[in-house]
Amino acid sequence: MRNLLKRTLSGIIFVLIFFSAILYSENSYIALIILCGFLCIWEFIRMIKLKSFVPYVLFAFVLFLMIKRRDSHAISLVLMISILSSVFLIYQLFAKKEISFLNERVKLGVTIRYVIFSVCFLVLLPFYENNFHPYLMISILSIIWVNDSFAFLVGKNFGKNKLFPSVSPKKTIEGFFGGFIFSLLAAMFISKFNLDFSMLNWMIIGVIVSVIGTVGDLVESKFKRQAKFKDSGSIMPGHGGILDRLDSLLFAAPFVYLYINFII
Repeated sequence: MRNLLKRTLSGIIFVLIFFSAILYSENSYIALIILCGFLCIWEFIRMIKLKSFVPYVLFAFVLFLMIKRRDSHAISLVLMISILSSVFLIYQLFAKKEISFLNERVKLGVTIRYVIFSVCFLVLLPFYENNFHPYLMISILSIIWVNDSFAFLVGKNFGKNKLFPSVSPKKTIEGFFGGFIFSLLAAMFISKFNLDFSMLNWMIIGVIVSVIGTVGDLVESKFKRQAKFKDSGSIMPGHGGILDRLDSLLFAAPFVYLYINFII
């Protein structure tokens, strides 16, 4: 009970910080995500034992191209690489193949594709049709947090069948479907107030966020299991590190960006 209370309070504070930064200004949102990005990079390279400052420099460079210059060619290229890399990580997850960390070059490549590129798309998500849409980002965050919360609650109270025991023994099939159903309900509710997209498009976004987000959580669990880490960090009581808290959102961000900007 104490751990659940700690997890709940920590989560509420995190949500309030996120929402406040989004609603205050475009710059405060970008600054918060950049800070989270550097923390995610630090946690991940510590996990895979990559001793290099290069990821931080590359993160700043890619952000400059994608955020400051809004280079459409750079964004499209990074998006393609990010999606393909995520698909390969999904294949490794379901094929139960270990993710290779043979040398520093391989570790750097995984860090760039898995963390750096994903954080960049998290920065870009609220910028739709060249304008900053704070309520678009709040809507996406709400769906993913509804998914995570109800997956946890349904799984804890009704879960009997393990979803992926070799990677995450606590996740259940019942929890997954609980999160999925409530994500769709949240998307339907959001569509009544956020008119950026139709109800159908919001529901498709809900499906992407729920399914890809859950897979992203499993992928991060696979990284931790290989590295023999329980959590990526300890900055958030009851949750672990920033990467633990953002893993679903980071993994889903490029897919949601692809749908919003290239398919709708």
